Amino acid sequence: MTPITVQVPAFSVAGVAVRTCNRDEAQPERARIGALWDQFFTESWARQLPGPGADGRLYGVYSAYESDQHGAFDVTAGVSAAVQADPPVGAARIEVQPGSYLVFHCEGPMPQIVLDAWAAAWRYFEEHPEVRRRFDTDFECYEGPECVALHIGVLL
Repeated sequence: MTPITVQVPAFSVAGVAVRTCNRDEAQPERARIGALWDQFFTESWARQLPGPGADGRLYGVYSAYESDQHGAFDVTAGVSAAVQADPPVGAARIEVQPGSYLVFHCEGPMPQIVLDAWAAAWRYFEEHPEVRRRFDTDFECYEGPECVALHIGVLL
């Protein structure tokens, strides 16, 4: 899979968040991301959030990186939100940083497709050490029931 490079303007996402790391996510008993999405859907967060974006897409935003792919980071499951709207109590708000992103488009059954997208991204960066990640904000944009676009912030 060859990613494409796009310029993304800043935008806001509101939802629910957890702090985790890849080491924990590799161990089912310590993984938090799956439970985060379960909470998002079972508690109907998409309907509770103010001013959701007109695109109706869901986002998984990775932010507050401690260092690189080996350190801790936050994950927010949410929807795009109007800048002026305050999220309800218990919700998080994250600003997706503007800039250059490599986009990995994948289709197939969830959640395997997301794991495959991340595996493709990690392989790409291993094979292209000249391309450096920003470790600022990265995000998954769910474009349909079996379609995800993984956006990885890069330095150009």
